[in-house]
Amino acid sequence: MTDHVYKMLELTGSSNTSIEDAVQTAISKAHETVRNIRWFKVCETRGHVVEGRVEHWQVTIKVGFTLE
Repeated sequence: MTDHVYKMLELTGSSNTSIEDAVQTAISKAHETVRNIRWFKVCETRGHVVEGRVEHWQVTIKVGFTLE
């Protein structure tokens, strides 16, 4: 196994569907400009409530990618 050096970004994705979709939204957008994304860690989950129902999710993640 090769030694790696990682850099981390903090991102917040949002979705009106699910927590998983909010994470995927953030990772998909980062993938457009960041190469070598290898892992993520969920740091915070928030939601917006309207009339007693979850209306929207926001998930803050840290994304790790390898440096070239």
